[in-house]
Amino acid sequence: MSRAFVGAWVTKQTGGGFPWGTFVINVSGCFILGLVSTLLAERVLYNPNIRPFFTIGFVGAYTTFSTYEYESAQLGSSWHAFGNLVGSVIAGYGAVWLGIQLARWIASIYHPSPG
Repeated sequence: MSRAFVGAWVTKQTGGGFPWGTFVINVSGCFILGLVSTLLAERVLYNPNIRPFFTIGFVGAYTTFSTYEYESAQLGSSWHAFGNLVGSVIAGYGAVWLGIQLARWIASIYHPSPG
């Protein structure tokens, strides 16, 4: 439901022509994955079932790789297709990296390193 809501909202805000809804969903999903995975794996004591619930359950259902590929193909041989393919990969990597850094910063506030 989150994917449908975010996708519809972003598409309404940006109009058609480029699949901004899918782009925003995939990039924000990358950020959420980096943040949650790092907090759960590196910093927070948790039940081992919580990580798959968030990473596979929520983020896996929220992001939409197949839609990203389909929409890129629908754009044809154009700069829009190239921009969507390359831009999503670069922005997604950047979002994962930012999520990891934010998680480590949050963890350092609540669990500072001894020394």
